[in-house]
Amino acid sequence: MSSKKKQKMKRSSSTQVQALAQHISMSAHKARRVVDQIRGRSYAETLMLLELMPYRASYPIFKLVYSAAANASHNKSFNEADSFISKAEVNGGTIVKKFKPRAKGRSYPIKRPTCHITIVLKDRSKKKTDQDMFLGTKNV
Repeated sequence: MSSKKKQKMKRSSSTQVQALAQHISMSAHKARRVVDQIRGRSYAETLMLLELMPYRASYPIFKLVYSAAANASHNKSFNEADSFISKAEVNGGTIVKKFKPRAKGRSYPIKRPTCHITIVLKDRSKKKTDQDMFLGTKNV
């Protein structure tokens, strides 16, 4: 791996923070419906949208965005006002299979889908300063 690629990886990792929620008990399709609406929005706007959405998937995503912002402010000292959702994805998880007893000794399979949600926050203010440091220019 060249040194230029290593520097890019270091630079991008210093300006982003991620939070991951696994085995959330809902289908990935229903969670994607909410995640598609918050991708690319600012942190404050995202929280406001998620509070007002009528979907059941919005509460776990709200908690995850809040957790990602807490990680960003505590671990990387980001300002929450300058943060935005740079990447949000929902992947399918395991399917919990159960059997429900039915009439005449039969059973009926029940499949409970789960999903994994990943939220990545970036800081707009640190993006410019890191780029300036990488290029070697000074802010005056």
